[in-house]
Amino acid sequence: MVGAEGAHEARLRLPQLRLDELLEELQARLDAARGTRDRVHSLLEAVLSVGRELDLEQALRSIVEAAAALVDAEYAALGVIGPDGRRLSAFITAGVGEEEIARIGPFPEGHGILGELIRHPEPLRLAKLSEHASSYGFPPHHPPMNTFLGVPIRVRDQVFGNLYLTEKRGGLQFDEDDESVLSTLAVAAGVAIDNARLYEESRLRERWLQANAEITRSLMSGAGQREVLGLIAERARQITGAALAAVAIPMKDTDTLAVELAIGREADAHRGLVLPVQGTLTGRAFAVGAPVISADVAHDDRVSAGPPRFAGLGPAVAVPIGSGERVRGVVLLARETGANEFSDEQTEPLQVFAGQAAVAMELAERRQDAQQIALLEDRDRIARDLHDLAIQRLFATGMTLQSAGRFIQHAQASERVRRAVDDLDETIKIIRSTIFGLRTIDDEAIGLRARAVRIAGEAAQVLGFAPSLRMEGLLDTHVPRETADHVVAVLSESLTNIARHARADRAEVALETDGKEVRLTVTDNGVGIPPEGRRSGLANMRDRARKLGGDMEFTCPVDGGTRLLWHAPLTEAAAPSEA
Repeated sequence: MVGAEGAHEARLRLPQLRLDELLEELQARLDAARGTRDRVHSLLEAVLSVGRELDLEQALRSIVEAAAALVDAEYAALGVIGPDGRRLSAFITAGVGEEEIARIGPFPEGHGILGELIRHPEPLRLAKLSEHASSYGFPPHHPPMNTFLGVPIRVRDQVFGNLYLTEKRGGLQFDEDDESVLSTLAVAAGVAIDNARLYEESRLRERWLQANAEITRSLMSGAGQREVLGLIAERARQITGAALAAVAIPMKDTDTLAVELAIGREADAHRGLVLPVQGTLTGRAFAVGAPVISADVAHDDRVSAGPPRFAGLGPAVAVPIGSGERVRGVVLLARETGANEFSDEQTEPLQVFAGQAAVAMELAERRQDAQQIALLEDRDRIARDLHDLAIQRLFATGMTLQSAGRFIQHAQASERVRRAVDDLDETIKIIRSTIFGLRTIDDEAIGLRARAVRIAGEAAQVLGFAPSLRMEGLLDTHVPRETADHVVAVLSESLTNIARHARADRAEVALETDGKEVRLTVTDNGVGIPPEGRRSGLANMRDRARKLGGDMEFTCPVDGGTRLLWHAPLTEAAAPSEA
């Protein structure tokens, strides 16, 4: 009887146990459904958040933060693949502080596991990073990382970069759901990145159009060539995010380029510098008539000419002004060290923009030619009037006085008339000389700039290296011919002395004028001049300066070498015969 009752109670308890199991299973499924719903909701929020960003950099940062939140990862990063398709050009992180980043050092370039996703753009999930064959290890001060999940981000079927997630919270492993959610986010991220890129490109085109319009207005208002080139350099520097912009133009009668103007970082070191066309970055762009890109201009062999002048600068591009046989100069732009390299997409509008500089120089030349023609026509009119009117009347007056002199009986009066006739003859000679001067234009005269470049080029053969040459100011306009002859002689003598006695491997020449004084500075890193050395050459150079009202100083810097400063005023040199 007892046994029967026990069996009955067991049969009643069994349905109860099954009911409890069913309720627990139902609760688990409800929890899973609720979790899936919450996760989908979180994914939708992340997609909307990422899609709202139009600034590319901010969009990338939002993607990284959203990815970390979706899969509950402690660390997240987005690596942007560079133009070469093998390395990372940018690395955006989440979960690592600024101090930690500074201690770790430079961002990764794409080795190890990061490079694995670059080479094989497929989702990758690992329980322990260090056990993978491509594991590269971590640098010092890097936080420990074990679990890993990585997925590629594609933009229009092109792999833009990769999402890297490590250290799932709670010591858990990344699962298939995490991979699925992250892959879905990567698709939305690709659309967001594409939208941000298109927006950025449209804004960039708008800025280029505004700059072109500004330059056109400047041209139409009659602005000078230097002013327009300065405006072009400044706008190009601002739009491309460059730290330095320099414009170099070819020098007449020489195979060199002179840096006409420079704006931004290290501008003073570039301004007035004379660079050879052969063997330089700027010269290469001028010679081939196409943009030339440098990944690191501070360590580029093509910028060895001249003194060091690219400290703190990295990516650079030299863009020709004009095209074909009408290249009129080169615009050099350089960004700070660590900045992105100049891409073809950025270089193309820059090349179009540089065409505006060619138009500016063409218009300036045409305006100058028109002014020159007007001046010559005016001179010719003055000469014709002097010849046809003034000289003829003076000649007639002289003939009249000469005829009248025969009728004058008084000796003193007759002598005065003869002197007046002689004065008229002398005046006619002076006017004729003036007419000849008005009609004579010496187009073949070589300016001081070209002469200085020629002297520096000739000195390179005896020095064994090319001296650095920098020129500033209107040297061909403000410096009279006599003073220019002295400057050329002093420059030649200085470089010859360096070749003979200094045992130097570097020489720098600076020639400049402010319209009031011309200054020549020659510096070398040689052994200097011994106290017992001959100084006759220095005395001759000093005599040349003092003859013009100037002087010369000769010093030996603390770090070695010599420094010669020769200067002369232009006002006194221009009128020595009136003293």
